[in-house]
Amino acid sequence: MTPTLDLLRPGPRTSLQDLGRIGWRAMGIPVAGAMDRIGLGLANALVGNPPGTGCLELTLSGPLLRVAAESVRIALAGPARISLTKTTGERRTLAPDRSWRLERGDLLEIGPINGSLVAYLAVEGGFAIAPLLGSLSTHLAAGLGPLGGRTLEAGPLPLCRDNAEPGPERRLTRPLPYGDGPIRLVPGPQADAFTPDALATLLSSCYQVGTRSDRMGMRLEGPKLRHRGQADIVSDGIVAGCLQVPGDGSPILLLADHQTTGGYAKIATAISADLPRLGRALPGDRLEFRAVTVAEAEAVRRAQERAMQDCLDSLAPVEENGRIDLAALYRAELISGAVTGDEEPVAPPSAGTI
Repeated sequence: MTPTLDLLRPGPRTSLQDLGRIGWRAMGIPVAGAMDRIGLGLANALVGNPPGTGCLELTLSGPLLRVAAESVRIALAGPARISLTKTTGERRTLAPDRSWRLERGDLLEIGPINGSLVAYLAVEGGFAIAPLLGSLSTHLAAGLGPLGGRTLEAGPLPLCRDNAEPGPERRLTRPLPYGDGPIRLVPGPQADAFTPDALATLLSSCYQVGTRSDRMGMRLEGPKLRHRGQADIVSDGIVAGCLQVPGDGSPILLLADHQTTGGYAKIATAISADLPRLGRALPGDRLEFRAVTVAEAEAVRRAQERAMQDCLDSLAPVEENGRIDLAALYRAELISGAVTGDEEPVAPPSAGTI
């Protein structure tokens, strides 16, 4: 019998996502993929998957699932409450940002996501679902994806493994490199299509994420940005992060499900390092912006990739009773020592420090 995770209640907008459908934009096929590639990467790393393995992207709140496999290792990356109910009736709360081993018949319920629009549920080995054009990503507006391009409905999700691999669970030990402060923008490519004060207005104002935002674009509420002439241009290529400004002057920041071309002038483009943070933004969140150069944007992205790899390299095993494995922490050189209840220093095997 095929091992599955059975979706008993899918959640409001649960979909399959990976890092996107790369290489098809010239044919008008959008990339799609995870709104937050950092969260997707963490969820996969916690269960030992390659970083681009398909996960469940949960929006606002999560699903209710039942394990129909001998065992499965799962991890949720994101600030959500997780409840586990065993076949015996025992209930417990599970922590996010670490892996857990579940057994046949276990019920997993993921509640509201707090402080982020999205969270990611990964399973060890991934889902046994055939990709479409090389990707498990779901583009909701186009109905493009391996399961009909829709949000998930109640039913079984086939798994690649019937048993979780032996070994300890793992957990995150340092903050993820989302960054903070203003969203960084590279002006253009059509900044000259706007009045001289439009860019200054964008960079000096506070905007609010509108309620009509979705995976395709974030509608920003705030001061209007004025064009020199018409808002329309000859359609050209679009990338995630572009700030299109239609004729009403209200900017739209394009996200994961953005179209491949667009006919509105683009005043600026959010740098790729800030896209995961934007993908997590909730309606009502307030955003400020500042301008950077292309060279600065590239340096920030490289630094973020290094910091993300450091986070993944520092994932620490967790003992069965839930305590962190101190020996593993010492080996990772995350701390230089520990103190017992008697306040006697305990030296690590090596003298690594932060």
